[in-house]
Amino acid sequence: MLASVLSYGLQGIEGYPMQVEVDCREGGMPSFETVGLPGAAVKESRERVRSALLNSGLRFPYGPTTVNLAPADVRKEGPRYDLPIALGLLAASKQLPPEALRGLLVLGELSLDGRLRPITGVLPMLIRARADGVTRALLPLENAGEAACLEGMQAYGAESIGQAVAFLRGETAIEPVPVQDYEHLLRQTPASVDLAQVRGQYAAKRALEIAASGGHNLLLIGPPGSGKTLLARCLPGILPAMGFEEALETTRIHSAAGSREGLVTQRPFRAPHHTASAAALVGGGRDAMPGEISKAHNGVLFLDELPEFPRTVLEALRQPMEDGVVRVARVGAQCEYPARFSLVCAMNPCACGDYGSRVKACRCTPLAIERYLARVSGPLLDRIDLIVEMDFVPAEEALRQRAPGESSAEVRRRVERARALAAERYRGTGIYANAHLSGAQLEEHCALDEEGRRFLQAAMGRMKLSMRAYTRVLKLARTLADMEGEKKIGAGHVAEALSYRGTGDKYWKG
Repeated sequence: MLASVLSYGLQGIEGYPMQVEVDCREGGMPSFETVGLPGAAVKESRERVRSALLNSGLRFPYGPTTVNLAPADVRKEGPRYDLPIALGLLAASKQLPPEALRGLLVLGELSLDGRLRPITGVLPMLIRARADGVTRALLPLENAGEAACLEGMQAYGAESIGQAVAFLRGETAIEPVPVQDYEHLLRQTPASVDLAQVRGQYAAKRALEIAASGGHNLLLIGPPGSGKTLLARCLPGILPAMGFEEALETTRIHSAAGSREGLVTQRPFRAPHHTASAAALVGGGRDAMPGEISKAHNGVLFLDELPEFPRTVLEALRQPMEDGVVRVARVGAQCEYPARFSLVCAMNPCACGDYGSRVKACRCTPLAIERYLARVSGPLLDRIDLIVEMDFVPAEEALRQRAPGESSAEVRRRVERARALAAERYRGTGIYANAHLSGAQLEEHCALDEEGRRFLQAAMGRMKLSMRAYTRVLKLARTLADMEGEKKIGAGHVAEALSYRGTGDKYWKG
């Protein structure tokens, strides 16, 4: 008898429909063939399915059996097809009514005793299935919660294949996972580090607010212990809350990368160690999995001790920072992942960390300082909008500041007002922040008044700005104008935007 079970596969962060076709024959030599480009884990499912069925009191058909995974020209990987294969075998051997499987999406890994184990990448597959008109899914219990954010998708969570079979036979009931309100999920989002904990460093706090208001890249440079890392960890707390579509897109990436935490409601903050490889940041492996820069999509990528990262790793950031996507090509797969993030970097100005400090004397030679700073290339610096110099906050000054500083919640309200102006201006364009403007959109949205135009033209020659630096100054000035509620960009906005590039000139141009 022939049976067919609907399942889904995963390529990158995109799901695709797949049919598990099972043909069982009575009599003849026992055999079991899996066709349709199965990977090693899929081929091994035969033994997991056999043990799971027998240990659950069900019959494993021993006649000639063929399992086809269609489409047959796409390689199938992972154990997610154990449950659809098992249910297909039961339907083909008349132990399960075939009509119970019609229109039902089935995914899940089996243990030898019949329990269902969770799998990765469930949410992208459910999103595609819902778009294809599928309204019901049978999943491992631990995965069912991932469907709680999807209206119109009834997800049933089963603990074992025995429970799943009893449910499909109508012998027991499984309630679908209730859909959760997104606003309720947002209220449960854990708080990040509060800006009120940071004493002093007012210039750096100002730069952090600007970065959050426009989605700009930021470099903090200063001696160890000046608060660079603490400030960077405050950034997610002042960014606007993610919209539902942003949360869904972010969760798709994390789900494809192996996370089973459900809907991601807090903006990601990824902080890879400086020993991370280029593949770890960009993505890679046999199946072209997403890397740290894609996991930071809609959030923050924080690189602490920037010069300690290998040069090849830092240069690999340049293209994703410009395009907002990363394209990973491997022998087994070619995938495109979104990578629209705010880059925040922190570094010491020299090997001892005290170059430029007003408190401690630097022990490095000029040549050693130059070599240390040269680890960060000019093209990468060109893509950073704000470079901020920091120094120690004297202990007596920090202790005198008895009242806490401005909280993240207060700053966040101002950031949301600036972002709201940008969102209204870019409505219908797919752009949500000034940093994401393309060159063609600058003329339309970043108009300068006459004084500001003359000021910027003079600064370009004096500071020897590249055209990329010119566009980034314009975007930063647009953000500064939004923070003041101004429609036109004035000379004051341009001057402040240029000042953040002047800090970099102090270190990299003598």
